[in-house]
Amino acid sequence: MHDPDHRLHATRADPAKAIVMEIAVPVAAMHREPSSSARQTTQALFGEKIRVFEVRGDWLWCQLERDGYVGFIASAGASEGLSKPTHRVAVPSTLMYPQADIKSHPAIALPMNACLEVVAATEKFASLANGHFVYAAHLKPVGGFETDFVGVAEKFLHVPYYWGGKTVSGLDCSGLVQTSLEACGIPAPRDSDMQEKQLGQNLMVNDLEGLRRGDLVFWKGHVGIMTDGSTLLHANGHHMMTVKEPLATAIERIALTGSQVTSVKRF
Repeated sequence: MHDPDHRLHATRADPAKAIVMEIAVPVAAMHREPSSSARQTTQALFGEKIRVFEVRGDWLWCQLERDGYVGFIASAGASEGLSKPTHRVAVPSTLMYPQADIKSHPAIALPMNACLEVVAATEKFASLANGHFVYAAHLKPVGGFETDFVGVAEKFLHVPYYWGGKTVSGLDCSGLVQTSLEACGIPAPRDSDMQEKQLGQNLMVNDLEGLRRGDLVFWKGHVGIMTDGSTLLHANGHHMMTVKEPLATAIERIALTGSQVTSVKRF
């Protein structure tokens, strides 16, 4: 019998006593331990709901409702005031203004898939329940999704590689996959090993000639997205950013570290 995955199971927590809160900052880092110097494991986005099991000083031990990830988030980044999201950010990044004026300050950057409650809208601006304004064309209604997750992922080309990240300011390989799929309404687990187990259907690893756009290629601890039959898009620590490169090149380079392709998945 296997022990519960600590990334997804809040052991010793009483779910019945959890308090629902909401991320109130553009991006909140989730850490492995209650310390800003502890490793970031993932990020929670503006408007995302969390279940808080325990308050430890300035930290919340919590679970993300979106993907079930468990960890610690600084209490300053969350609020007990809950919105009722009507829209999501549908571009890599947009700005939230204090007035319906692109020259107003301070403007706050919001990442793709941030959730917003729109209470009114003009042709140009969406008015939010929190009193701020966002350029309306950058939003889509909740339930309004993209149709090509590869096209979404390509918008993050050249974004810096950042462990645990999932925004245009920086992301990792599985963060790129999860963010792109979520924009298309496809729930995805956070880490590459979870994605390898849960996403798509298995293809033959020893036959990489018939790959097509949207196939996911996995190594131990890594995942990339095929943009066509021979080109891989992935956020990686070699280039320290999201790049497109020939799959054959990536396979050859990664093989030097002793790692081989472990599976290929197709939706």
